[in-house]
Amino acid sequence: MAKQDEDLRPQDDGEASSRAFGARVRKLREAAGLTLEQFSQRSGVSRAMLSKVERGEKSPTIGIAAKIAHSLQTSLTELAGGGASEGAVVRMRRAERPVFRDPETGFERHIVSPATGGGRVELLYHYLPPGVSTGILPGYPAGAEKQIVVTIGNLVVEFKNAKEYLGPGDSLFFEANVEHGFTNQTAEPCAYFMVVSRHA
Repeated sequence: MAKQDEDLRPQDDGEASSRAFGARVRKLREAAGLTLEQFSQRSGVSRAMLSKVERGEKSPTIGIAAKIAHSLQTSLTELAGGGASEGAVVRMRRAERPVFRDPETGFERHIVSPATGGGRVELLYHYLPPGVSTGILPGYPAGAEKQIVVTIGNLVVEFKNAKEYLGPGDSLFFEANVEHGFTNQTAEPCAYFMVVSRHA
């Protein structure tokens, strides 16, 4: 792995992150008045898996986490511990950066926005190990947009009827209200920054 790539990947306590993620999921589910069974039906994720996620016993894959966030009408950033911050100047140290890690694939989603503009704008850093795909993820609500710039390796952005191939320094804009996914088809790591914007 390139030294540059290692520098962008902070250390993280996976067990503590899983517990915190699960606690946020449970809090939002209960606030929505959903039983685990209703939550399962709405999200398409098994009741057993949701129960383990809420108790912090299992870290969800990126696909399951995206379904959970979508069904709770929130963002993965919120579930991972990021969110709006108050103040004219907000600093985030690298060690404070919330990170979501897919335990099966090694995919990492780093929240690097020290403030998210009330949830309207997020700056993210994604790391895809060699040969890894996020799978197809649910679309965002209407009005959401994504912009990507690849920093390391090669990335394939997949849509229902199209694929975009990006290399280092290449960028891409798309309306994010459609299903899409990210794939690293190579034997080298891939990393890219992403800006997600949502219209109020």
